[in-house]
Amino acid sequence: MYRRSANGQIRPKISTMPRQQSEAAAFLDIYKLVIEKKRLQQELQGMEQRRQQIVDRLAVLETQVSTLEKAAHQLREDEPQRSSGERKPKGRSKEAELPAETLETLFLEY
Repeated sequence: MYRRSANGQIRPKISTMPRQQSEAAAFLDIYKLVIEKKRLQQELQGMEQRRQQIVDRLAVLETQVSTLEKAAHQLREDEPQRSSGERKPKGRSKEAELPAETLETLFLEY
């Protein structure tokens, strides 16, 4: 992995051996700069797409949170209207309310 400079600038890639000044060397430098520009543009485009995905997901989450908050608020308002006899017991299902005589035991051997 490479280290980035402290100020956040992207440093250009350098060659270990300097080339002689010629037309071919100038075209090679132009080519390298164009390739780097394309790479950076693609990276920026990918970042924009990712940013848009995050913004879209945040919007979905915001609508879900507001919907659930409304539902919770509605349930909170409906709770005082019920009498204490009408409240459902918490944590019990239909099976838990059945008498023990109706349940059958089954043994399995492995």
